[in-house]
Amino acid sequence: MTATAGSSAGSGAGDSLERRLGVFEMTATGVGIILGAGIYVLIGEAAGLAGNGVWLPFLISAIAAAFTGLSYAELASRFPRAGATFEYTRRAFGPRVGFVAGWTMLFAAMIQVSAVGIGFSGYLSDITSAPRLPVTVALISVSAVVLWLGVRESVRLGIIFALIEAFGLTLAIVVSARFVGDVDYLEFAGGFPDVMRGSALLFFAFLGFEQMANMAEEVKSPRRTLPRSIILAVSIITAVYMLVAITSVSAVDWRDLAGSDAPLGLVVETATGSELSNLLSVIALFATANTVLFGLMAASRQAFGMARAGALPALFARLSHTRHTPVVAIVGVTVLSALFSMAGDIGQVAQMSNAAVLIAFILVNASLIKLGAEAGSQNGVASRWSVRGVSVVPVLGVGTSAVMLGYTGLVPVLLALGLVLSGIIVGSFGDRFRNLDDIEDNLAE
Repeated sequence: MTATAGSSAGSGAGDSLERRLGVFEMTATGVGIILGAGIYVLIGEAAGLAGNGVWLPFLISAIAAAFTGLSYAELASRFPRAGATFEYTRRAFGPRVGFVAGWTMLFAAMIQVSAVGIGFSGYLSDITSAPRLPVTVALISVSAVVLWLGVRESVRLGIIFALIEAFGLTLAIVVSARFVGDVDYLEFAGGFPDVMRGSALLFFAFLGFEQMANMAEEVKSPRRTLPRSIILAVSIITAVYMLVAITSVSAVDWRDLAGSDAPLGLVVETATGSELSNLLSVIALFATANTVLFGLMAASRQAFGMARAGALPALFARLSHTRHTPVVAIVGVTVLSALFSMAGDIGQVAQMSNAAVLIAFILVNASLIKLGAEAGSQNGVASRWSVRGVSVVPVLGVGTSAVMLGYTGLVPVLLALGLVLSGIIVGSFGDRFRNLDDIEDNLAE
């Protein structure tokens, strides 16, 4: 069969991105993506499920994220290309499964952007009473303009925002630290199922390490830089989240925390008795805006990588002649993210994103298992996490992702499965814009 758009994707439309990012920049990018999503937005809802024991869902989510993060770190070091999830599953299971996995992760990233954008508008509304939907759409649109300007400019702005949000979390920890020990941290709002539901919800708070892998083609020495950056980012986030969780329920009754639209602002207000809560709400705006910016960046790179391989229309692989950024991919993910934000309920949006991501994570971990088992073949890659020939970490990654998926709720899982089904349908009719059988040839060029 003759390649159609796939061929074009491998030619002029598929120019390489520029390698400009090192370990510090990538770690800061990962921290910036992850921090704003959960700790500023979802800690209240999680406290409603787990009570004073909200630290436990954070810990469970961190362990689950760590296993998949290690798998991504290894795969990213071996296959440093944009479109990470698509790239890894394509190598293990072929282009059709790769397309479905990449499609699922692409939409999950856009849903995540929408959820965090809703969180941004919630904090701004708490300060100014601004209408939420227009604010969310405006934030996503402005972030797209920043991305068009360039990756280095975007990352530099993101690092500044990350420093501001880190200051906000430090402030919340410091002012509420004197209350530590005043409550029973083993007092749970419900039973074990509620703790696990809280863990599934808070798994959203750790998403972002997988998006770092999508930027592989813009990283200097990716085989060394990406694993270090992913592991550093997840480790830093886990330590911060645990401290914030413990100090927050120490200062504020978990029931009040659960009922607040700006939970960390309430923590600071209660701990200081002053208007510092407004300061934290302003800082939360930087945190959530940062996650939207980096989330759109990662989603656009996922779309770019798939389009260049021929798995999406070649149009999405076109780069700006002046800025050398994937401008069409940026516009596409921006429009869809803005549409998803109309859902309005951050909890439901976050759980749908979780479910879709967890399905993709199962496939990515399974890819490392399969590639490890084929270590002696042309496409095989021996896992550094193997014990007696068994890839232990990705096996645990599959197991923990499946458990998290089981606790996300029936409706989010059904919606995520609908997303997977749409990927299968689009893939089956994909010969209209590309030939899946030619993807291997495009990627080999």
